[in-house]
Amino acid sequence: MSDQPAVLITGASTGIGAVYADRFARRGHDLVLVARDQARLEALAERLRRETGVAVDLLRADLADAADLAKIEDRLREDARIGVLVNNAGASLPGGFLDQSPDAVAGLVALNVTAPARLTAAVAPRFAAEGRGAIVNLGSVIGLAPEMGATVYGATKAFVLFLSQSLQTELGPKGVYVQAVLPAATRTEIWERAGKDVNALPAVMEVDDLVDAALLGFDRREPVTIPPLPDAAQWEAAEAARQALIPGFANARPAERYRAA
Repeated sequence: MSDQPAVLITGASTGIGAVYADRFARRGHDLVLVARDQARLEALAERLRRETGVAVDLLRADLADAADLAKIEDRLREDARIGVLVNNAGASLPGGFLDQSPDAVAGLVALNVTAPARLTAAVAPRFAAEGRGAIVNLGSVIGLAPEMGATVYGATKAFVLFLSQSLQTELGPKGVYVQAVLPAATRTEIWERAGKDVNALPAVMEVDDLVDAALLGFDRREPVTIPPLPDAAQWEAAEAARQALIPGFANARPAERYRAA
């Protein structure tokens, strides 16, 4: 058993989650891996145990299912070894908003919004009481860009960013680090499942590159890490402009521009 905190990773059987598992294992962290695909989880766990010697626990769960989600919440609350939560599990939907049924939209929200919010709510009180811990939330640059389409998916990722930034403000002073990671197009199975050809996109990042960059941001304790963005000053300027709006919200009357004829 490692002296380092164990890491619980959702959506860990493939893609971004599997690479996070590999990288944390090579850093000497024991793992708790969560996904629906038991066979893939077992294959990954066997390789990581063999190659790194860390302990790997497997939890098969569909995070859109309330009963399965509750089991993971319990593990996060009760297992004091877990000191890092990586909320990676997520999905997209085929077509545009008009092509998506209410049930499909609700299912996406359950996986992309409800699950990470509940898992974070389950573990954050323990982390805060201990004065340590880290929460990594996988968002997307689409959450910053309505013009890119993917209406519901983008909205879920905007939620992830807001949740992460607000939690960092609230929990950071208590010793808990919260990171939002915002990938752009990355070569994972999410594209095929959403009925899209990833090879038709103009630029696609490889998963290893994405996770390695995200972990560099993690080590630097960045609140928001955007691996594909070349100029960090652009994000800093956007954040400064957003923050400059805040004082203008504190008015008891509508702004003059809404009172003039």
